[in-house]
Amino acid sequence: MTKPALSILLAAPRGFCAGVDRAIQIVEQALAKWGAPVYVRHEIVHNAHVVKRLEAMGAIFVEELNECPDDRPVVFSAHGVPKVVPAEAARRQMTYVDATCPLVSKVHAEAQHHARNGLHILLIGHAGHPEVVGTMGQLDPGSMTLIETVQDAENFQYADPARLAYATQTTLSVDDTKDIVATLRHRFPQMAEPRKDDICYATTNRQDAVKVIAQEAQLVLVIGAANSSNSVRLKEVAERSGADAAYLIASADNIDWSWFDGVTTLGLTAGASAPETLVQGVIAACRARFAVSVKEVVTAQEDVVFRIPRVLEGA
Repeated sequence: MTKPALSILLAAPRGFCAGVDRAIQIVEQALAKWGAPVYVRHEIVHNAHVVKRLEAMGAIFVEELNECPDDRPVVFSAHGVPKVVPAEAARRQMTYVDATCPLVSKVHAEAQHHARNGLHILLIGHAGHPEVVGTMGQLDPGSMTLIETVQDAENFQYADPARLAYATQTTLSVDDTKDIVATLRHRFPQMAEPRKDDICYATTNRQDAVKVIAQEAQLVLVIGAANSSNSVRLKEVAERSGADAAYLIASADNIDWSWFDGVTTLGLTAGASAPETLVQGVIAACRARFAVSVKEVVTAQEDVVFRIPRVLEGA
């Protein structure tokens, strides 16, 4: 029987960003330098396939520093950690490497700068996300207020509106964040702003690419983990940008093929912590059922590279 035709619009950029690539390299190089086991506080990036591969190499993932022995190295995840974590590691004389994405570290530095200038910081982000926990943990309690929605921005009150600044989580929806920022600017026109947008280039680029393919695709599949903020945002952006349906999947194994009923054009992308092997796995699964043509839709070029910490260079 002749297979039905399926056109796949493959978003570019997609998949690993420079911060994720660096974080994974840090764990790999730590294992090469110090041998197994190397402990990692929290998932190094939010992707089970990446975590499983590193576990097979000898990484042990834990949620808190008290689960790590004093005599083995520990890596802090790409999402960043509260300042008490490296302070405790230093107190215990542990060997530790910070894999925090440099663009997250930029947000930390901004928050610290504003606090030194006596400003109260409004952090736009999602409660409980490790990046938000890490950023809020850079300052003393009460120095920062979390703003999750436009309603939060409308309801926030502060005794001295001239002493405010804002920062954002790096993996938010660009469009949603614009609405929140616009509300805050209207209410607090003297509010200090980031010198450069806190939402990272990779998040922005991947959302822009999804907007383009969703306009032509009936179905969009986003490869990524359910706890990956940037991946969840990609699904939301696809739904708003014209696709009839969009689903977040961990891999080809999670595809419900009934989604493809009546579909002739599929949009495909991957979150910033999803490896390209998973993308190719979805394409292969589609080829087994359809006569597939693939068109890469390029909306931006990325050449950002972040160096690994000096302690691991040459490992």
